[in-house]
Amino acid sequence: MKRSFLILLLVVLWSCTDKKSEINAQQIVDKAIAVAGGELYDSSDISFTFRDRKYEVELRSKKRILKRILITDTSKVVDIKAGNKFQRFVNDTLVDLHDSLATNYGNSVNSVHYFAALPYGLNDLAVTKELLGEVTIKGKDYYKLKITFSEEGGGDDFDDIYLYWINKATWKPDYLAYEFHVDGGGMRFREAYNERYVNGLRFVDYKNYKPKEKGSIITIDSLYSANELELLSDIKLHNIEVNPGNYN
Repeated sequence: MKRSFLILLLVVLWSCTDKKSEINAQQIVDKAIAVAGGELYDSSDISFTFRDRKYEVELRSKKRILKRILITDTSKVVDIKAGNKFQRFVNDTLVDLHDSLATNYGNSVNSVHYFAALPYGLNDLAVTKELLGEVTIKGKDYYKLKITFSEEGGGDDFDDIYLYWINKATWKPDYLAYEFHVDGGGMRFREAYNERYVNGLRFVDYKNYKPKEKGSIITIDSLYSANELELLSDIKLHNIEVNPGNYN
């Protein structure tokens, strides 16, 4: 009788320990954001250069103002995305844009800022997170997450699908992939490299790949491991600056 009780107790303890070891997608994202800089994203002005354009994030009244600046010999073009509003200034003069053109420019500005700040955006209200399981890539263990977006608040590309591979040892997203539908659609797989922290915020560059043949975005990591992806480009950030912002 005593032996049976001890066995039962061990089973109960094992069951409780097993439940405590479980982790969900939200907890993984929270840890990844904390490791990358956490609250500093909401209290810092950020600037960097990408493909000859300067990008800036300014905090004003707790709102993130996204900018893209292009300076040529004859003009200075400043694109500003604040919430759902987009404006373009050429030599300090506001330009009247057709709605569709403003939308395209705004999405372009938002996209560059989004990737530069990852994993910060994964806690936006429109994001739905799903833990697909655990996988091994190049000998390292990862949590594999699927990210989708609700139509309300998810932007024009709300039907895109993203995947993230969060390193179980470091809590950092070493890889990401996405399936998009504009311009004929397609899939991309990105490998992070050149990690650096600037005043507490993590930044990386990416090797940008695409599949050689059409397939499922869910299994694109298998294609990467099998060297079945084609390298398209290097995505590099330069001249990164991070300073305390005006968030009052």
